[in-house]
Amino acid sequence: MQPRLGVNIDHVATLRQQRGENYPSLVQAANFAFDGGADQITMHLREDRRHVHDMDLSPVKLVCERYGKPLNLELGIDPGIIEIVGDIAPEWFCLVPEKREERTTEGGLNLVDSHYFDKVSQAIKRLRAKSPESKISLFVEADVDTLKRCG
Repeated sequence: MQPRLGVNIDHVATLRQQRGENYPSLVQAANFAFDGGADQITMHLREDRRHVHDMDLSPVKLVCERYGKPLNLELGIDPGIIEIVGDIAPEWFCLVPEKREERTTEGGLNLVDSHYFDKVSQAIKRLRAKSPESKISLFVEADVDTLKRCG
């Protein structure tokens, strides 16, 4: 199997947000990544919108389509976010935990907690209903109890 390169463009958006400007452009970043040999773009629409914003999703998805490459959208289990990203219909969704105090995603989804597991299951059902062709992955801890819950 040939290695594939996925490029996460979240921190291009972070730089844009810190500058309070419209640059650097996520569309340009995606173009540069594909021109440089990337096989996929990843971006995370967080509930607090600290990096990527709603307005970034469709233009980056169009770049991916133009290159014939997949878009992987990372997201938490918030129903409002699921409503927004379901309409984008990327090739991949990756559900990740979100904590406002962290700078970037730390650790995986807590699937051992039954209440949280149910919330993740509901999020998956909503994503499948909105975007049935998209694949869904989970960002989880590499421990036996968590992995058993993934099956």
